[in-house]
Amino acid sequence: MTTIYGIKNCDSMKKAFAWLDEQGIAYTFHDYKKLGIDSGKLHEWSKVVGWKTLLNTRGTTWRKLPPERQEFSTQSAAVYLMVEFPSLIRRPVVETDSGQLLVGFDPTLYASVPFSAGKSE
Repeated sequence: MTTIYGIKNCDSMKKAFAWLDEQGIAYTFHDYKKLGIDSGKLHEWSKVVGWKTLLNTRGTTWRKLPPERQEFSTQSAAVYLMVEFPSLIRRPVVETDSGQLLVGFDPTLYASVPFSAGKSE
């Protein structure tokens, strides 16, 4: 089944939930605020899309970080920061049942992906 990762009250998440629901696509939701995120999962995603794609540098959490915490150049440092501050992970991250990884909400991209229909959990 497709899994959507993020924070429930995020506007991008709401758009993604609505789109998936309108299309009748089954998914489970992993809430970073309640469940956190495992560094192994972030390293796995980083290998697929790159850590720079996953890291949200436009949000409030990033802007609140002191400059010395914003300066790094390795995947491990980025993953460490995203585990510590899950709000730094760009949202949503969608793992499809067909094995694709989508970062952010783009209805055109979502429409081009083969999702399975069904009831969400």
